Amino acid sequence: MIDVTLEAPDAEAMRDLGAQVIAPLLRSGDLVILTGDLGAGKTTFTQGLGSALGVRGDIASPTFIIARTHPSLVDGPDLVHVDAYRLGSLQELDDLDLDTSLDDAVTVVEWGEGAASLSEDRLHLTILRPRGGAVDMDDPSGGVRSVRITSHGDRWEGIALPGL
Repeated sequence: MIDVTLEAPDAEAMRDLGAQVIAPLLRSGDLVILTGDLGAGKTTFTQGLGSALGVRGDIASPTFIIARTHPSLVDGPDLVHVDAYRLGSLQELDDLDLDTSLDDAVTVVEWGEGAASLSEDRLHLTILRPRGGAVDMDDPSGGVRSVRITSHGDRWEGIALPGL
């Protein structure tokens, strides 16, 4: 089981976390749930993940689209990027029929606290960023993020994060 907390001092570190730490572990059928406030780095993390997976298209927040599929350009899994922020219930998430693509793609759900029912096997990243206080104009990234990575289910038994 994975249960580790890492720090990401800037946007590039969030992209690297997706590209270098999480992407090498992923395969078709994997579910990654991202939790964090607005501006925490969920989409930035997904950009790194998508880059490492070799998928087509720019990774942008799918807030108004709800879900976007990025096909693989390298014969790997597609990336299904979901933003559950505007969904009012777990039923609305279920109505997206994500389970039809879960077996064939890596699925990332931002604001995905309720998405745990999609799969017993999942990674959950909780991203915390500093709040309040004075704004540091020399640090436009918004401060160091704390990223807790936890795994759930048999799929992740015996798996360790690379480089840790």
